[in-house]
Amino acid sequence: MSSRPRALAPEALGPTITIGEILVEIMATTVGAGFLEPQSLTGPYPSGAPAIFIDQVARMGGGGGIIASVGKDDFGLLNIERLRRDGVDVSAVAVREDWPTGSAFVRYRPDGARDFVFNIARSAAGQIALTPAAEALVQRAGHVHVMGTALSIPGAREVILYAIETVRARGGSVSLDPNLRKELLTDGDALESFDKVLAAADLLLPSGDELFTAAGVSDEVGAVARLLESGIGEIVLKRGEQGASFFGRDLQRVDCAAFAVDEIDPTGAGDCFGAAYLTCRRKGMTPAAALLHANAAGARNVTRLGPMEGVSTLAELTAFITETPRR
Repeated sequence: MSSRPRALAPEALGPTITIGEILVEIMATTVGAGFLEPQSLTGPYPSGAPAIFIDQVARMGGGGGIIASVGKDDFGLLNIERLRRDGVDVSAVAVREDWPTGSAFVRYRPDGARDFVFNIARSAAGQIALTPAAEALVQRAGHVHVMGTALSIPGAREVILYAIETVRARGGSVSLDPNLRKELLTDGDALESFDKVLAAADLLLPSGDELFTAAGVSDEVGAVARLLESGIGEIVLKRGEQGASFFGRDLQRVDCAAFAVDEIDPTGAGDCFGAAYLTCRRKGMTPAAALLHANAAGARNVTRLGPMEGVSTLAELTAFITETPRR
């Protein structure tokens, strides 16, 4: 029998924290494959999966902090000021004079898939370390959320594993969004760290085939059963336009239909979904209610250009749920 908590730690235990890349995102305005020819671009937008996630947590009134690193430049200032304005604890965001802020260039293909050009490893985003400020944030946290993208950063991996051990020791909980990127998960250490985080997770938030990758099983029923048997307390499967599903340890299942919206930019939708679900659960909502709000957060986010431009307050989600038809 697993010794990990059966429930996510309540908000009163301490803030949700995340560790990983803060980036600016610059998007191609044309649809196509890659960046092999000159084209028009739009941005910079505050970005980075962990940053989007924690911004949504804070906007909903949850306690939230991030351990990260940015350059001493306009791109770094843009991100820090945005996170601070929305209520995120940025005390553990290091500002590096000798490294530029990380960046991500993205272009959408006709089928909706995306091509990325990342500058993480050779930017401030790749210089994450356990600073005194980071250690202080970890010591008061109640929950650790891990984005798979952050596991490509050696320093972040070390901080993540330290944070999981420390927060667990004080009764906290852990969630994992696999958020796998073929451009990032290219080394064995990242994959090994992924397995360690998966083994510690109380909540798993996969999309599509990430469920099968995590379980090592290629059918949904078998994958869910294996992961729940391993000790994970909750699995929330993101299905995009098909909505989302919750699976619990007692084999209960809750399905939630997607909202019908006109998609402008899907980047960040999964991050907002996960943040809304986790925050609602930590505030005491049922899985069904949390799933509804998470679907709303993801759907509302895709109606804005820019990965962090559609983050929502709880009041905005309540209104959105009331006013928006379902698929």
